[in-house]
Amino acid sequence: MKLGSYIRDRLWFYLIAAAALGLMLLFLTAYRVSSQLIAFICAIFLISMLFAELIGFLRKRQFYADLTQKLDGLDQKYLIHEMISKPDFLEGEILYDSLCDANKSMCEKVAEYKRNSADFRDFIEMWVHEVKLPVASLQLMAHNHRDEFGEKFTEQLRRIDDYTDQVLYYARSENAEKDYIIKETSLKRTVANVAIKNREAAQLAGASIETEGLNLTVLTDGKWLEFMLGQFMANSLKYTVENREPVIRISAEELDDKVLLHFRDNGAGIPESDIPRVFDKSFTGENGHTYAKSTGMGLYIVKNLCDRLGHGISAASERGSFTELTIAFAKNDHYLIKP
Repeated sequence: MKLGSYIRDRLWFYLIAAAALGLMLLFLTAYRVSSQLIAFICAIFLISMLFAELIGFLRKRQFYADLTQKLDGLDQKYLIHEMISKPDFLEGEILYDSLCDANKSMCEKVAEYKRNSADFRDFIEMWVHEVKLPVASLQLMAHNHRDEFGEKFTEQLRRIDDYTDQVLYYARSENAEKDYIIKETSLKRTVANVAIKNREAAQLAGASIETEGLNLTVLTDGKWLEFMLGQFMANSLKYTVENREPVIRISAEELDDKVLLHFRDNGAGIPESDIPRVFDKSFTGENGHTYAKSTGMGLYIVKNLCDRLGHGISAASERGSFTELTIAFAKNDHYLIKP
């Protein structure tokens, strides 16, 4: 708070005080009061006004300067009422009480939202688990009828199962820290599990899978890593190029401070303009409109999981040639449970 701003804000008060002083001088003169007494009364009035305004300005300036400084330094600005002391002037007390009431109301709304969000997430997880039972039964029935339509039904059921998994992992990704176990995980075994799960889809697409250098272990959660690689696999099998045999190459590279897992395909590729946004929520890009309908959620969930697990992820691509996704696993023992 600046003195000039304070004076401008109080200008109406000074005009009224000046008018009152003028009327007082007029009556004192009319009653023939001595000029010395009039001067003495004016001096007392002006000095009293000056000290009263100066004290009021200093009290308010201290409070508002402290409020502004602490507000600027807070990331969560709604906590400002916890950082300041209740002032000793009426306007400040009203402001302080209003901040407390507003924060209380906001906390109640946030708590209500969290409860509703948690209930909805629990319902989604329960629904996914329930719907997996009939899907598994239908897959078994289709498997027992190995004709042309049986294979097609199996493939469509596998896609439904993948989409339900995507819903489940998305619901859990917001609180992944409650559901993961960080330990040394074999890349070779994880990739093998993903390949087995997607074997029929790869066969129908005529795709081959090549691996190299996977005899490494990384610190991660194996279940979540399988899901991420499954998303990569689904995208690779979705965005293939006609008259070109799909080839998926999965390799690992060990550096001094990290291990890089490369997932590369020879599919349609990603336009250069779309690469910076491939991990954005609900972003489908040009391929999502050209090749098939897409939700744009798969890579977003993968990026979210990588952030929570402490992994890095990047994408590189050339239109019509290849797409390569790389997950970086840090080499450290931060997550290991020490005896």
